[in-house]
Amino acid sequence: MSPNRKMQYGIAVRGQYHAKDDIRARFEEIVEQAKLAEALGYDSITKTSHYSAHPWQNFQQLPILARLTAETSRLRLNAGIVLLSLHKPLDIAEQLATIDIMSNGRLIFGAALGYRDVEFKGFGTTTKERGKRFTENLIAIKRLWTEDTVDMEGSHFTLDGASCCPHPLQKPHPPIWIGANADGALRRAAQYGDCWYINPHNRIDTIQRQLDLYKAALDEFGKPFPDELPMRREVFVAGTRAEAIRLCAPYLKDKYDAYQQWGQQKQMPEGDDDLSMVFEELTANRFIIGSPDDVTEQIAELHKSLGVNHLIMSMQWSDMPQSMVDDAMHLMAEKVFPQVEQAI
Repeated sequence: MSPNRKMQYGIAVRGQYHAKDDIRARFEEIVEQAKLAEALGYDSITKTSHYSAHPWQNFQQLPILARLTAETSRLRLNAGIVLLSLHKPLDIAEQLATIDIMSNGRLIFGAALGYRDVEFKGFGTTTKERGKRFTENLIAIKRLWTEDTVDMEGSHFTLDGASCCPHPLQKPHPPIWIGANADGALRRAAQYGDCWYINPHNRIDTIQRQLDLYKAALDEFGKPFPDELPMRREVFVAGTRAEAIRLCAPYLKDKYDAYQQWGQQKQMPEGDDDLSMVFEELTANRFIIGSPDDVTEQIAELHKSLGVNHLIMSMQWSDMPQSMVDDAMHLMAEKVFPQVEQAI
């Protein structure tokens, strides 16, 4: 375990907006948000992924990351996450390799199963096939990134002397972060990933219990605890905790109401599988919301107790004004980051 490694911070962009939003203006805000993150000293920017995202308008992940290769020079670009079970490995391998080259080796490959029937049906597959497809795809992508040609027969593809050329710039390949909500998925993260990409939904006490399962799986596969342990969380900071809650609650609750409608809670562990509770209960031991001192304390505790050293922060939901996001990003960088560094 590497709890003493310097904390890194990332900003997560969902790119999901209400149907009546000016979508072109929102795109420009994403670009400006990335530039601001780089200027303020953030370490990464994440674009999430969903298809058929009603009731939201939704920007797709890989085109946004490709654009941001030209808008930033230092930020790591996290495809976090690719819903890998929906896809074919040759396509994803070549697209991500291209982004890694365009960004001069700044890509992170986040991958997980996915869970929404509308997405699986749209791509001609089912949730029953997702585990097998995920594993086959991941094995194939690693081989395509590290071998000149690949022969491999999968359940939904055939690689017959196939190649991904050129390979990614990072060697042997970009870091692979495996997202996992349920207990059973932790073993897959240990076996096939460079690290577990800790989800934003489960309570911290659930994460602590699951971390023990993850460590046991690492031991089973003879792998060390990763140097980098990333976690995504819903985060918002303002002058006081009351002000932070007042500002973010309407937007954040809106997003979690949509998660409940989509069935996200069905992918979570028993006992931590209700996202429909009132906002005060939903936030408890789950989200990081408060004053700079409150947020500092919570982040430092994640670092000390879990070993988390790359915090990916979602700080904008639904139609939250960009000015509120900018204010929170400034407070995080100017107040919280230095305080956390002193605390850990």
